[in-house]
Amino acid sequence: MTAANPLATQPVTTAQPVHEPIGERRDRKRPLLPIIYWVVIGITLIPILVMIVYSFNNTPTNRITFQWHGFTTYWYQNLTQVSGLGDSFLVSVEIAVLSAIISIAIGVPLAMALERHRFLLRGPLSAVVFSDIAAPSIVVGAASLSFFLSSGVPLGYLTILLVHVTFCIAYVVVVIRARLSGMGKVLEEAAGDLGANPFTAFWKVTFPLLLPGMLAGAALALAMSIDDYVITSFVAGPTVTFPLFVYGAAKVGLPPQVLCFGTIIFVVALAVALLNGLVTRRSRG
Repeated sequence: MTAANPLATQPVTTAQPVHEPIGERRDRKRPLLPIIYWVVIGITLIPILVMIVYSFNNTPTNRITFQWHGFTTYWYQNLTQVSGLGDSFLVSVEIAVLSAIISIAIGVPLAMALERHRFLLRGPLSAVVFSDIAAPSIVVGAASLSFFLSSGVPLGYLTILLVHVTFCIAYVVVVIRARLSGMGKVLEEAAGDLGANPFTAFWKVTFPLLLPGMLAGAALALAMSIDDYVITSFVAGPTVTFPLFVYGAAKVGLPPQVLCFGTIIFVVALAVALLNGLVTRRSRG
């Protein structure tokens, strides 16, 4: 009779290799990518931070200088002290808001038509939208100027608004089409099966899903409109927008209020971006 081997009753275990997460392995193999990312972020943010800091600079010459003279809020308290600056800023804000609203009103149905329906002019319309984005600003400005002059339309506020709506619609269409491409028609068809008419299905189902894209498109349209100088300079006529005022004032020295207005624009844009992110997160939840 043989004695039982005590080792035979114990389970045989083999060492399992420890696997690193894929993301960590990629980071170790490509350390240059995070460095490039933070360099790009720094190049983007450093000028903005400098603008914000020096908007509080107590410069004694009433002109922008990058020599620190102490902290003050005087320039914010006297935003309209410089003749024409406040008016030009209001003109830019009005045109930007109107351009965003009109672009959303036209761009959303246009994007839905291009993304979900097939019709005769679908290809040419898509080409026009992308060519409007790809075309250089100087080409768009010169073409717009020649069109208005040949049509006898006087240059001014209206022509600026029309041109801004034209190029803002293209950006809105691209953003909304990207949103629609990931949505599908399943929920809308389910709403129709439950008895909802097309209007109810759009308002109750499609619109809430499109809202983050609409906010993103509106924010992009606002930014593109209020920032534009090249195209606006062709069709502005006697109307002066904020970028046109800044360019003209730069020849004799910019007042510190320009930095204040720039800071206000950045803060508002950041708030809109955060709001859009919040709406997007809630819609996904």
